[in-house]
Amino acid sequence: MTSRHAATEGSTQPPALTIDALGKKCPIPIIMLAEQINAVPRNAIVSVLADDPAAFTDIPAWCRLKSHHHVASHELPGGGWAIHVRRNY
Repeated sequence: MTSRHAATEGSTQPPALTIDALGKKCPIPIIMLAEQINAVPRNAIVSVLADDPAAFTDIPAWCRLKSHHHVASHELPGGGWAIHVRRNY
């Protein structure tokens, strides 16, 4: 896994919402994201903090399935990732 994954436009935009899913196994981080993504405006970034290795691949896959945009994944200093998702609708 790379420390930065799928960096694209908007990767420097600060998150409008951060979801702390550290210590939770998949699919809980995805469920938390799905429950809260509509709390931010369209085109805003949601950051999901997760340390389950499945989240690193499952959240970008969920984005493709749900037509949201996986902006980037950044390694956290203490382990895990901040996975940034742009709400598309």
